[in-house]
Amino acid sequence: MGFCTRRHLFLTICVLQMITVVERQVFDFLGFLWVPILVNFFQIIFIIFGFFGAYQYRPKYIIAYLLWHLFWIAWNTFLICLYLNIAGLDHDTNKVLKLDPTSDSWWKKEGPGCKIVNVDEIPLVYEGCFLDYIYIEVFHAGLQCFFAMFSCVVGVCLSRTFLEEDDTFNFEKADGPDNFLLQPIVA
Repeated sequence: MGFCTRRHLFLTICVLQMITVVERQVFDFLGFLWVPILVNFFQIIFIIFGFFGAYQYRPKYIIAYLLWHLFWIAWNTFLICLYLNIAGLDHDTNKVLKLDPTSDSWWKKEGPGCKIVNVDEIPLVYEGCFLDYIYIEVFHAGLQCFFAMFSCVVGVCLSRTFLEEDDTFNFEKADGPDNFLLQPIVA
């Protein structure tokens, strides 16, 4: 058996997912985007499930991880559509991501090179950004979709392998005289 098995690949993907989701969680905390904070928190929990399932050879945990990732892919696709204003969604007028009207993406306010143009206007106007915050948010969501789809393919193969290699024995007592192994020995 080689070093680069499906199990190791899945564990590596889980570690990479954890790093990127925690990074995303930090920036969502800084921007006070509470709905993404909550969804990211659940993602962290299910990454731990998937990691534990692969590490301990428990296919049911991997299956729970895979089922959650269906929602996770839909959530990140929604974020991509929201930030790119696709399908009638508008990130400026849509208040889905925030509970406080003053909260916004941290990258919008503090992105590389961004400076406030006019403090008197509401909402604040930022100029001079090297990279627009929309593309940073879309990149984050796209990266999460990539990791989720890749981990789903590997996770399905891994859980299938674990289920096929399951060597547990069912100790249910069978009725009838044919079951001589479970019959008491009479001397």
